[in-house]
Amino acid sequence: MQKKHKAGITAAFSSALFLGFAPVFGKLAITQGFSPFAVVALRTGFAAGILLLVIGIFYRQYLYIFPVGLAGCILAGSINGLGSLLYYLALERLNASVGQLLYSLYPFFVAIWLTLDHQPPSRLTFFRIGLAAIAVFFLTRMPDQSVDLTGVFLMIGASILYAMHLPINQRVLFEVPAPTVALYTLLSMSAVVIPAYLLFDRAWPAINTPWLPVLGLTFVTISSRIALFLGVKKIGGMQTALLGLAELLIAILFSNILLGENLSPLQWLGAIGLGLSLLLVMFDPPQPPTYSGKTGWLSWIRAPALPKDIFGPYE
Repeated sequence: MQKKHKAGITAAFSSALFLGFAPVFGKLAITQGFSPFAVVALRTGFAAGILLLVIGIFYRQYLYIFPVGLAGCILAGSINGLGSLLYYLALERLNASVGQLLYSLYPFFVAIWLTLDHQPPSRLTFFRIGLAAIAVFFLTRMPDQSVDLTGVFLMIGASILYAMHLPINQRVLFEVPAPTVALYTLLSMSAVVIPAYLLFDRAWPAINTPWLPVLGLTFVTISSRIALFLGVKKIGGMQTALLGLAELLIAILFSNILLGENLSPLQWLGAIGLGLSLLLVMFDPPQPPTYSGKTGWLSWIRAPALPKDIFGPYE
């Protein structure tokens, strides 16, 4: 396996590990007194502010981005910001494990967006998507429990929007380092979710409300974003999305430990199927993005000629 491929897989798995804690911390924050709008605004705003401070002081070379790339990050961040609002509104209505199960449908939508961008997945990737679909079907079987349909549709909408932002950032990552893309995407997300909180909510938790879940959510947001975009840069959005399904297993495990949410035997069968889909990545050829043509719905995101050393030793 190529060194670049291994690095991409490691980054994607790291992102999934961090993201697996997001629904758990998010659900804890909501149940302990934070509104969904407040949770998404605080975690995104804090994450963007901390990343901007660190890069601005220690890694200023990562502040540079070409204009069309910046436009791509703004578009991706705006889409993902709207998706984040839907995600936490859905999380208010659904269990953390169930919500993450539905959210895990995003590889299907990534495949659609990439196909529209003239980057069709491999046959093994399609097989892994199908296997993951069956696994998610089993995982969502909840006997003797009613499902909040509004929460379900909100979470599926969040999944569609999350999937859409990955191919957009993948185009930008063809020429730009992951920390730069993470910074401008998070800033763009903040420009969506913070005004949404101020316009539609403004609810503030009581003085004695624990802030640890929000701080934990902030940490996993920063870490997962950098790892996510590094994975996309190395192995492409489709492979990163499929590896990202590992976050579901993390969410299920810690939802059981911290929130007391349990899975049925049928759901555990689905979890095993999902794990098999993840392991098959070792046999799936790497598909780093190549953009020699001028077609596809994202073909407008094209970098100018850049000096090779502009980002220092990162590349």
